[in-house]
Amino acid sequence: MNAETQASQIVSAARSGRGTRLKAAKSEAQTSIDNYRSQKEVAFNEASLNTNAGDDASRSALKAETAREMQSMEAKFNENQGEALKVLLAKCCDVNLDVPAARVRSAQKAAM
Repeated sequence: MNAETQASQIVSAARSGRGTRLKAAKSEAQTSIDNYRSQKEVAFNEASLNTNAGDDASRSALKAETAREMQSMEAKFNENQGEALKVLLAKCCDVNLDVPAARVRSAQKAAM
């Protein structure tokens, strides 16, 4: 009986020690993760600052190219607007009034 009590006390002490070691390891790991994250954030911010300095020229070139393409598309739209309207109206007014023979026969059978 005395041996069982001692064994349970040893197991209990080992469990509490294990829990303490796990908590300590978790806090050390979190500290290590935070340090790594801050180092990477600093490196990323430096890289983005270096990249953004060169991006101003490319950004303005891209805006200018976009503006030219928009003007070109608007000019083509205005140029072809009348022709497109004619095509659409021609297709709207081009209605085939022929009734298929099968429909005529089914209507005749239904009338009888």
